[in-house]
Amino acid sequence: MAVWIQAQQLQGDALHQMQSLYGQHFPIEVRHYLSQWIEGQPWDGIDLENPQEEIKAKRLLDSLIQELQKKAEHQVGEDGFLLKIKLGHYASQLKSTYDRCPLELVRCIKHILYTEQRLVREATNVIYCGSLMDSMSQKYHQINQAFEELRILTQDTENDLRKLQHNQEYFIIQYQESLRIQAQLSSLATLPPADRQLREPSLLSKRATVEAWLTREANTLQKYRLGLAEKHQKTLALLRKQQTVILDDELIQWKRRQQLAGNGGPPEGGLDILQSWCEKLAETIWQNRQQIRRAEHLRQQLPIPGPIEELLTELNSTITDIISALVTSTFIIEKQPPQVLKTQTKFAATVRLLVGGKLNVHMNPPQVKATIISEQQAKALLKNENTRNDSSGEILNNNCVMEYHQTTGTLSAHFRNMSLKRIRRSDRRGAESVTEEKFTILFESQFSVGGNELVFQVKTLSLPVVVIVHGSQDNNATATVLWDNAFAEPGRVPFIVPDKVLWPQLCEALNMKYKAEVQSNRGLSEENLVFLAQKAFSSSSVNPEDYRNMTMTWSQFNRESLPGRNFTFWQWFDGVMELTKKHLKPHWNDGAILGFVNKQQAQDMLMSKPNGTFLLRFSDSEIGGITIAWVAENPNKAGERMVWNLMPYTTKDFSIRSLADRISDLNHLLFLYPDRPKDEVFSKYYTPPLSKAVDGYVKPQIKQVVPEFATPNPDPAANPTYMDHAASPAVNQPHAYGLYPPIGDPMLDADGDFDLDDTMDVARHVEELLRRPMEGQWSGQQS
Repeated sequence: MAVWIQAQQLQGDALHQMQSLYGQHFPIEVRHYLSQWIEGQPWDGIDLENPQEEIKAKRLLDSLIQELQKKAEHQVGEDGFLLKIKLGHYASQLKSTYDRCPLELVRCIKHILYTEQRLVREATNVIYCGSLMDSMSQKYHQINQAFEELRILTQDTENDLRKLQHNQEYFIIQYQESLRIQAQLSSLATLPPADRQLREPSLLSKRATVEAWLTREANTLQKYRLGLAEKHQKTLALLRKQQTVILDDELIQWKRRQQLAGNGGPPEGGLDILQSWCEKLAETIWQNRQQIRRAEHLRQQLPIPGPIEELLTELNSTITDIISALVTSTFIIEKQPPQVLKTQTKFAATVRLLVGGKLNVHMNPPQVKATIISEQQAKALLKNENTRNDSSGEILNNNCVMEYHQTTGTLSAHFRNMSLKRIRRSDRRGAESVTEEKFTILFESQFSVGGNELVFQVKTLSLPVVVIVHGSQDNNATATVLWDNAFAEPGRVPFIVPDKVLWPQLCEALNMKYKAEVQSNRGLSEENLVFLAQKAFSSSSVNPEDYRNMTMTWSQFNRESLPGRNFTFWQWFDGVMELTKKHLKPHWNDGAILGFVNKQQAQDMLMSKPNGTFLLRFSDSEIGGITIAWVAENPNKAGERMVWNLMPYTTKDFSIRSLADRISDLNHLLFLYPDRPKDEVFSKYYTPPLSKAVDGYVKPQIKQVVPEFATPNPDPAANPTYMDHAASPAVNQPHAYGLYPPIGDPMLDADGDFDLDDTMDVARHVEELLRRPMEGQWSGQQS
């Protein structure tokens, strides 16, 4: 059901909140008459922090105005005439408001749609997935119930405070009356005795009555004051509890999700609902603070001996602590800076004060400063030790004023053009490399609330960043970030992480990262993870249970090379991700790549299949390599079959010719393991045939052959120019074919390993071939 249809059914406070979303900045009539069009537009596809997205936003603004004008033109009749004028006016108004800042229109509509969805969900106790009262909606329901209880308590103390003020004012009037009676009694001394005796008894009686009432009323006022203070104590206790739930549970969980999103986890989600809670907290805290101050004023106006003075002092101290904790905790980083930070490279970040709008901080917009500090400096900062404003580097464009966006009610500072000019590194420990050293960006600001009544200094630290100066360091820096994001514990001392973790924990982190990098729903299967465990622990066990309680250290992960290799476990895994992301993503998503299979497993799997069956597996010996293994006859022994392994392909190879085209070139590859015809799997990715000759010229085409398996084609016109690009199989047996000369120096060694120099030779060979005259190529093949 459309959101607008459901939003119109809201009632009470929810309806009022929905109506308050609209105004001159975006009239509710526009939402009503263009509801279907508005809800069908890709508002979420526009990044509000990217100025280049302004073109998309402008197109949406123009489309919105056109839709409004169309709607206006279709209005007929007496009622339609007025609506036509109104809609035309709104079209002009929106154009003049947002024509110079179309991103603000997108921000406004995104906020409206999100808030409407939230109000509808809350009204029906249903979250996005539509499941009724699941754990999340139940938690939200409990938070909203607590806010309702706080609202009732605050209203109750407000009523009591007014009653106390009224009673006190009446008490003061009666006290003034007692003073007047006392003055009259004193004046009797100047009267004759007869007059004094006549008037004195009446005045004495009045004085006694008033004084008795004042005594009783003073006790009553004291009880009222104590009762009010006790109610405030109850309210503040509930406020603390609610604030703990929101700041220590919900906000910390949001920050944890934000950290895991850095490893490819699901998006942390919007801050709007958290901001709405924090704003409710701020509003309730401020109301109670004002009440406590008014109660203190009443006490000063009419001092009555008792414990109330001490109670009010304690309440005032408590409420100040609560609001201080709220303000300092809600100064957060909405958009983190990149965690692998290259010097001399532009980067961005966004900080936000969740209670800024409610506390009117934007009336005097504060400035935020960004500084890069070391891990040790971050530790000292959290211990409140004097760091003498030290930094560990110089950031350009590191000051930004917080801006208030009225349509969304957010107060934030967008650092769009920061750049790390230089970095000062600390002395490293033991085997630690520069890509293991962690820094953080410190954001700090100062502002006041309540007319300089309270002044706050706020600070927040970014997630750890690793600083690099060259792209070659990116791989190892990413490993440091991955380990930190995955295994950091809430409330840790910066930036301590365990040195070793259980293998299943690491599997979860690797799977999350792999799916995000490859942008695939197909993650790592249990078989894939067993393969990785075998590689990581140099084990041959195929039982997943054998690895459940095994631990992997940071050194094993990315400090020590794998046995017999010159690269670490992470470097190998990262190479696989990069290759898959850049060249193999569709084939991985189709399930065409088994990938995580070693040479022996591939042999065992293929030997039970017909000749020509092949599979694709990642190279054990090459970073970012994938090889084809297939079963065919052994040329050295008649009737015997064997598994052949092609030299691993890398990114360089696929930049020349794609995997699908290479498989198409090799006619001896018939079935993708276990039994799928290769064309059924790969044909949709084949490059279309080249066009015919134009003006007497024939376009050359690169094709891959394995000489030992090449089949002569009697019709040269059927196939354009061929190129011996791939290598011989693992078992090399030279053959002479009429069409293809044998390769004298194969690129596969006895184990099927790959040689970079040979690859470069092939690339040069390709270029040389393309430069040759076509005539010479044909004659060379036919000789």
